[in-house]
Amino acid sequence: MFRLRPDAQLNALAPATITVEVEGRTVRVPEGASAAAAVLLAGLASIRDTPVSASPRAPYCMMGVCFDCLAEIDGVPNRQSCLVTARPGMRIRRQSGARTIDPTEMPEALRSFPIPAPRSGGA
Repeated sequence: MFRLRPDAQLNALAPATITVEVEGRTVRVPEGASAAAAVLLAGLASIRDTPVSASPRAPYCMMGVCFDCLAEIDGVPNRQSCLVTARPGMRIRRQSGARTIDPTEMPEALRSFPIPAPRSGGA
């Protein structure tokens, strides 16, 4: 039904690709793809485990609503990988369980939002 025009070049139709690292594996992804798409192209069954039940999660909605695509990207945890455009050489790692926050490593822009000290007991 459809055929290429005689003057079309097949190489011109192939999208440009970049190389990223997903869990130590080198993966080629189309330029402009999200980090979550790179995880899916790498064939991982899940990208994170939930903090409470350790249930495996994989990218689901691909638009930033469900938070099932949280991953460590270039050493920064809790990134919504579906909202991050893959860059050449990017490192994407699985995220397991809850993340801890070290207030001394918090960016200056977030220091106006203090982290409350944990309470002991039921009060």
